[in-house]
Amino acid sequence: MISSHKVTEIYFIIDEFFKEFDNLIRGYSLQEAKTKKRSRKFTISQSEVMTILVLFHSGAFKNLKSFYVFYVQKHMQKDFPNTVSYNPVLFYHNDQERWIIMAY
Repeated sequence: MISSHKVTEIYFIIDEFFKEFDNLIRGYSLQEAKTKKRSRKFTISQSEVMTILVLFHSGAFKNLKSFYVFYVQKHMQKDFPNTVSYNPVLFYHNDQERWIIMAY
């Protein structure tokens, strides 16, 4: 499908975007309430999720679940070593407590 070098390049561009975006948004965000929050770290980053979505949209797969389960988890282990099980509704990213919704 796409070379490992290109996947790394796409990931780098997305990761740099999210670093700048998070810094920009942090300056305009309201103070968070003093509520209990989940403290467990997630194994897949927001940049990895977005890279997977970019690869999905540039490929020939018709649905995200097939792409993730049958291609990313099986054939792209070198590029994404910390994949999580597929959740059909969303991936949760802990740092800014944002939900990236991927419902089809």
